[in-house]
Formats: sequence, structure tokens, C-alpha cells
Amino acid sequence: MSAQPAPELAELAADRAVLARSGTAERVAAALRERITQGLFRPGVRLSEEHIGRALGVSRNTLREAFRLLTHERLLVHRLNRGTFVRVLDSEDIVDIYHVRSLVECAALRGLGAPPHPLEPIRASVRDGLEAARRGDWTACGTADIHFHQALAALAGSRRTDDLMRGVLAELRLAFHVMDDPRRFHEPYLTRNREILATLEDGDAEGAERMLGFYLEDSRRQLIEVYPDRA
Repeated sequence: MSAQPAPELAELAADRAVLARSGTAERVAAALRERITQGLFRPGVRLSEEHIGRALGVSRNTLREAFRLLTHERLLVHRLNRGTFVRVLDSEDIVDIYHVRSLVECAALRGLGAPPHPLEPIRASVRDGLEAARRGDWTACGTADIHFHQALAALAGSRRTDDLMRGVLAELRLAFHVMDDPRRFHEPYLTRNREILATLEDGDAEGAERMLGFYLEDSRRQLIEVYPDRA
């Protein structure tokens, strides 16, 4: 396990201007969480306080507090005398993540009232996924897929639900790294995302919820089948 390479630090430096306006640990944690969601930090990578603090332009104490917040969210883990690492998930984590997703995402669709609904964030994520696939950028495709599910959960209209799902889906992104063939995993869900969107646009929330339930079960099964500790 090695310290993170330079590209991640360059990406973090882009967040520096925003953080300079507040410098709070919460904002630092939000920036790191989003980079994890984007797939820029792999499971098992050690996070250098010196390098990341310099990239973000924040103090070591602020960064340590941000690390503590993300450890509480199960995205990082602190190892005595070794440092802070991006967490490595196991198959039990995958089962639990999908349990939470089923409870939250399906309930968000089940609780929809009469249309119209705020579907533009869902449409944007579908467009982003298709464009990423066209470029052959399957990392970006995975990010678009996570944004799709964040947008579904956001239909619940609850900030607490949004906060919960940001952490849960960042954890899910750590699981994506075990896929040897990300195209094979992500490509079929581009079509399924479009189908769910089309069903919502038709005003059929019940049908969209039913489709999502099968979708999540298929995705969970695929991840479990390839997970290293599945035996």
C-alpha cells in the first residue's frame, strides 16, 4: 500500500479556492468525499497529511478533523503508527450498502406524488453517463451512475436523506474498484438508467420503483460474485 500519486493531488488543488473561503473540516471532508466518489482514491491508499494539506491549503489540524469525519462515515480508517488509509470494503459491507440503498432509493420513488417531478438532475446524470461511455471513460461513467442514484434519492426532498446517500454512495464507489472489466459492469446500467428515467417521465413511479428493485439486486449480486472475500 503506497501514498497517493500526484494526479489526485492536482485534482485536490482545484478545490483550494473554495476551501480558502472557509477552511472548515466539514468542507475539507466534503471535497475528499467527492474525490472518493469520483474514483480518484483507491481502497488501501495511504493519505499523506503533508501532501493533501499542501494541495488543499489547510492546516494539519483541520485535515485531521476531516479525516476523523470521513472515518466516522466508514470511508477512511486510521491505523496506529501507520497513518490514515482509504477503507477496503468486504462483502458484508456490500450487502449492507445495498440494503440501505434499497430502503432509501425505492422509498424515494414510492413516496412520489403526482407529476411533474424534478427530473433534470436525473436527465443530466444519464447524459453524462452516455457521454462518458462514448469516450470510453468508464471511471467517469461510474461517477455518472452514482450521481444518477443520488438524484433518485433526492426526489425524497430530504436534506438528511441526501447527506446519508452521499456517504453510502461514496462507499459504493470503493467497491467499484474490484471490477476487472468496468465496461462490462457499467455499460448495461446505462440502458437501465434511461429506462427508469423514461418511466418516471411517463409518470409511472410505481413502475420505476419496481424496475429499480430488480436493478439494485442485479448490481448487488454482480459485485458480491467478484468480491475478494466472498468465500
